[in-house]
Amino acid sequence: MRLPALLRALRPHQWVKNIFVLAAVAFSRADQTAVHPTDWHDVRQALFAFAAFCLGASAIYLVNDVLDVESDRAHPEKKNRPIAAGEVSVPTALVTSLACVFGALAFGWLAGGGGYDVLLVVALYVAMNFAYSTKLKHVVLIDAFCIATGFLLRVEGGARAADATVSHWLMLCTLFIALFLALCKRRAEIDLLGENRGEHRQNLREYTVGFLDQMVTVLAATTIVCYTMYTVSDDTAVKFGEGNHLLYSVPFVVFGLARYMLLVQTRRGGGSPTKVLLGGDVLFVLNALAWAGVVAFSIYVRG
Repeated sequence: MRLPALLRALRPHQWVKNIFVLAAVAFSRADQTAVHPTDWHDVRQALFAFAAFCLGASAIYLVNDVLDVESDRAHPEKKNRPIAAGEVSVPTALVTSLACVFGALAFGWLAGGGGYDVLLVVALYVAMNFAYSTKLKHVVLIDAFCIATGFLLRVEGGARAADATVSHWLMLCTLFIALFLALCKRRAEIDLLGENRGEHRQNLREYTVGFLDQMVTVLAATTIVCYTMYTVSDDTAVKFGEGNHLLYSVPFVVFGLARYMLLVQTRRGGGSPTKVLLGGDVLFVLNALAWAGVVAFSIYVRG
């Protein structure tokens, strides 16, 4: 069933990216299950933060689509977005965006237990992405780093909501995988648009396939190293017990990155990591589920 145009303009399928908000609380549960297995206050607060980032992201998507309405109409895929297709008017989109911003700030307040910690992170996320949509996305490399910063803010917001400590290895891993996905997306856009890519966005002319392939390879390697270092670090060993089964999730991370690179370079995906994760590639989805299963097992089966 096709969703109403305004709901599609909010891009709810992109909310899956906000799973990073739950990273801190998920890994911190390894500490807490042995002590307070029935205390779910941290999870509830993290879910409030998740909702805040979902609404904040949708607010920016609406603004972005309003600003890019003409260029989107010349794009082979983006021309079908509700605003570009004329299904949602610009005034309606802007009013809805403003409502989403207020909703995001309200959930940020709730996530912080009535405090400003999470609220400020959500506000910074919205402000940075507004700057990205209006200017920064047109600056080569800065565009990718803005996207990566958004993922770091998601992790930080979730950690503050759950009052959890985030490992520096986990933050580095988030940074590198976010840059990996951002540059993979640029690679896919170049393949899709070809020599006309500058007509859609000027900075795409400054990216080359060779440069992007080199950077993606480096970022995949650094992601694997950082994630592996996290699984074997002393802090992780203390959290997950002597057995530390989290180490067994490393092969799934390696396979996932390799599979995604293959999809990008063979032009079978990569333009939207969300679509790949939500069923665009069966092997990728099965691998992601297997990784999640190993992590869940590691959290709840200690020793």
